[in-house]
Amino acid sequence: MGSFLIDTLRMERVRTILTYTSPYPHEHSRHAIIAVVVGCLFFISSDNMHTLIEKLDNNIKWWSMYACLLGFFYFFSSPFLGKTIKPSYSNFSRWYIAWILVAALYHLPSFQSMGVDLRMNLSLFLTIYVSSILFLLVFHIIFYGLWYIGLVSRVAGKRPELLTIFQNCAVLSIACCVFYSHCGNRAILRGRPHERRHSSWFAFWRKEERNTWLAKFLRIYELKEQVCSSWFAPVGSASDYPLLSKWVIYGELGCSGSECVGSSDEISPIYSLWATFIGLYIANYVVERSTGWALTHPLSVGEYEKLKKKQLKPEFLDMVPWYSGTSADLFKTVFDLLVSVTVFVGRFDMRMMQAAMNKVQDGPQQGDILYDHFSEKDDLWFDFMADTGDGGNSSYTIARLLAQPSLRFSRGDSELSLERGKLLLIGGDLAYPNPSAFTYENRLFRPFEYALQPPLWYKPEHIATNKPELPPGVSELKQYDGPQSFIIPGNHDWFDGLHTFMRYICHKSWLGGWFMPQKKSYFALQLPKRWWVFGLDLALHNDIDVYQFKFFSDLINEKVGENDSVIIITHEPNWLLDWYWNDVSGKNVSYLICDYLKGRCKLRVAGDLHHYMRHSYVPSDGPVHVQHLLVNGCGGAFLHPTHIFNNFKSFYGATYETKAAYPSLEDSGRIALGNILKFRKKNWQFDFIGGIIYFVLSFSMFPQVSFSAVIPKVRFVTLASGHVGPFM
Repeated sequence: MGSFLIDTLRMERVRTILTYTSPYPHEHSRHAIIAVVVGCLFFISSDNMHTLIEKLDNNIKWWSMYACLLGFFYFFSSPFLGKTIKPSYSNFSRWYIAWILVAALYHLPSFQSMGVDLRMNLSLFLTIYVSSILFLLVFHIIFYGLWYIGLVSRVAGKRPELLTIFQNCAVLSIACCVFYSHCGNRAILRGRPHERRHSSWFAFWRKEERNTWLAKFLRIYELKEQVCSSWFAPVGSASDYPLLSKWVIYGELGCSGSECVGSSDEISPIYSLWATFIGLYIANYVVERSTGWALTHPLSVGEYEKLKKKQLKPEFLDMVPWYSGTSADLFKTVFDLLVSVTVFVGRFDMRMMQAAMNKVQDGPQQGDILYDHFSEKDDLWFDFMADTGDGGNSSYTIARLLAQPSLRFSRGDSELSLERGKLLLIGGDLAYPNPSAFTYENRLFRPFEYALQPPLWYKPEHIATNKPELPPGVSELKQYDGPQSFIIPGNHDWFDGLHTFMRYICHKSWLGGWFMPQKKSYFALQLPKRWWVFGLDLALHNDIDVYQFKFFSDLINEKVGENDSVIIITHEPNWLLDWYWNDVSGKNVSYLICDYLKGRCKLRVAGDLHHYMRHSYVPSDGPVHVQHLLVNGCGGAFLHPTHIFNNFKSFYGATYETKAAYPSLEDSGRIALGNILKFRKKNWQFDFIGGIIYFVLSFSMFPQVSFSAVIPKVRFVTLASGHVGPFM
C-alpha cells in the first residue's frame, strides 16, 4: 500500500516542495535596484515636497497629463513586454513607441518647472559608469583566470552576462549621483570644529531634540540632513591614506556662503560610497561562486524549466531579412549574383563539366545519372519539398513531418494515413541567401539532422569520393530499405557556380537520416509500375543544357515505354512565370516534353514560388502534353501570393483549372492587402538602407565644385572704340 502511494506521487511536486527557494543567482541586482529607487524617491521628495505642494494647484493638470500619457503608452507597449514568442516587428514597435513617448514628454513642462528638481549630474554619472564597467570587467577577467587555473571552485566557471554587469554599474552610478546631488559633501562640513551641531548615528531618534519620533519623522527634510551628515560619514583624508592620494576625489565641498574656507583634503564621500558598492558586489560574487552556493541552493522550478528550455532550444538561425538589408550575406548574395551572371551564364557551366567527367557519355546506361533500384518494388511512397533555405523553426517543422513514420488525418468520417516516403525529392534553393558552407550546414543540414538523426558512423567532415557509400551489411543499393533523397539545385544554389551544392550534396552521403546516393546535379529514377522521375537542372538559364537534353532524349527513346508515365521536376514553374511575365523560357524542356514524351508526362512539379498550387487539365479534343501542374515551395521559407495567378488557364495549348491553392485565393488577397501597412513595420531597417542608397545616388548628382572654380573669372574693360570687351 505504501509503495502504491509513493508511485502515485508526482515527483515533480515533491521536488518543488523540497527545493530551497533562496535567490540565486544575482538576486542582489534586483534588490539593489529596489533600494536605489526607494532612495531616489526619498531624497527627491525630501528636497521637493514643500515646493511641490505649493505648485500643485497650478500644475495638477500637467501631472494628470503625465499620468494619462504614461498609462496610454504602457497600454500600447504591454503586448511586447515579457513575451517569449515575439513577432518580427516587436523590437521596432517597442523602440518606435518609446521614441514617440520621449517626443511627447519633451513637449510637456519639465519637472523642475512643476516643483520637482531631480538634480542628476550627467557628467558625473558617465564618469562613474565607465569607471565601474572597466573595474568590474577587470575583476571578472582575473576571477575567471583564477578559475581556469583551478584556484576557485568549478561552480565559478559560469561567466556572468555583460548585461548583468552593465545593469549593476548603472544602478551603482545612479546611487552615487543621487547622493552627491542631494547631499554633496555636507558630512565633511558637519564634522568641522566650527559646526554648531553634533550628529551621530540615529540622532533623529533622540527624544531631547524632538517631542516624539513621529514629529521627527514628519520633518523629512531634517531626516535627510541627518542621513547625509551621519549615515554617509567621510572615511578620512589624504594624510590617512597616502597611497591613494592620486586616485581619490578631494576638495569637492557642497557648501554655500562663508562656510567653506579654503580647500579640503578629505576623501569625498562619493568615492567611499562607490568603493562600498564595488566591494559589496565583489564580496557577494566571490562568496556565491567559490563556496558551492549553486550546488547547495538549487534553482526554483520556474528557473529550472526556463534553463532547461534554453538548453534544449535548437541553435537555428533566424529567417533571412530579405528587405532589411542589414545582413552581410545579403550584400555577398548580390555580389555572387553579379559574378554568376557575368562569369557563368554563357561562359562556364558546371553541367558541361559533369558531362565531361563521365566515363561514358553515349547512351542512357550511365550509373552516375540513372538509378533503377526502386523499379522492382511493389509500391513506393515519395515526398516532395522545395525552398527549405531559411532553415530555422519553419524548415525544421517540415523536415520533422517528413521524418515521421506516418501521418494520420481525419477526412470526414474516415481516417487517412500517409506513410513516410522511401524517397524524398527536394526541388532546390537549399540555403538562403547564398550558397556557402555556413548556410548549408546551418540552414539545411542542421534542421534535417534534428528531425531525423543520421547513423552513428556518420561524420560531418567526411567526403564521399565513391558514391554510393552503402551502410555496413548492405552490398548493393537495392538492398537498402531506409529513406533516400535526391535533390536538384535552384537558382540560389547556382550563385557560386554550383560549387557548394557539389560539395555538400554530390560528395556527402547523408542528409540527416536520408541516404543520398546522388552523384550529379540532375538524375533519372526508374520507379515501380513503369513510372519515372526526371530531375532537371535548369541552372540560371531556366533551361537544360544540350548534354542533359541528349541524356534524357536517349533515355526516352531506349528505356521509356509507350505506356510509361513520367514525372518531371524542375526548380522554377515556367508555366506560371512565363504567363505572368508574358515570356517564353525553357525551350529545350518544352521540346523534350512535347516532341519526345508526347503525352507521357503526367505531372510537372516545381518549387521556387513559396506556396502550393495544383492545376489539372480540362478534357478537350486537343493534345495534352502534361496532365497536372504542381507548385510546392512550402519548405519553410516566407509565403508568396497565389491570387496573382488566378487567371492562369492554358499551357502548351491545353486548358487548365485550379484544383487547390495554399493560401487560398481569397486569403492571399487579404494577406497582400495587409502587407501594404505591415511591410514597413516588419522591415523597418529598409527605411535606413533605402534612405542611405537614395542619398548616395542623389548626392552624386550635385556638383562638387563651385561655378567660379570651373569657369575662370572674366573682367570687362572699355575699349577705345567705346565697346565693352572681355579681359582675361
